Amino acid sequence: MRVRFLLGLAFVAALFGRGGRACPQAPDGPAPAMTQTERANIYEYVVLLRENLRQEKGEILGAVLDLTPAEAKKFWPIYEEYNSELNKVNDMRLRNIEEYAANYSQMTDEKADQLTRQAFEFRKQRTDLLAKYYDRVKNELGATTAARFLQVENQLLSLIDLQIDGHLPVMNHGS
Repeated sequence: MRVRFLLGLAFVAALFGRGGRACPQAPDGPAPAMTQTERANIYEYVVLLRENLRQEKGEILGAVLDLTPAEAKKFWPIYEEYNSELNKVNDMRLRNIEEYAANYSQMTDEKADQLTRQAFEFRKQRTDLLAKYYDRVKNELGATTAARFLQVENQLLSLIDLQIDGHLPVMNHGS
């Protein structure tokens, strides 16, 4: 019950974390240039979000999985390896966000296509990583525990994605 409450609370925080503010959007014409400060703020926000949620993810996973001491001894080293690899994949996303911010005010069709394809690649690599670690957890702890790990991790990653995406302005019209 506590875990459902935490997940629900995290979801509500993700939905309303922007304080109800809409991202600035120019309906017609070029978007105002994103300042260096705005780009730095987005970067810092993403970094802080990753750092703050890392521990919370572990706590929520631990509560949901409710592992015995013997199971925990097997699971947590696997999870630490997963998190290490996930951080490398997330670095790809962070670079993509930085590039998006740097090109926001002068977005071209070519740059939009490049950024979108990089976003697809990030998602593909993250999905492949989840599949790899699902198999590792399944081999050590069984399919049910592995499925619970995957369900909760997917929910948490979705919340993180929503938080990050909610702070990025919608792409400007091409020039």
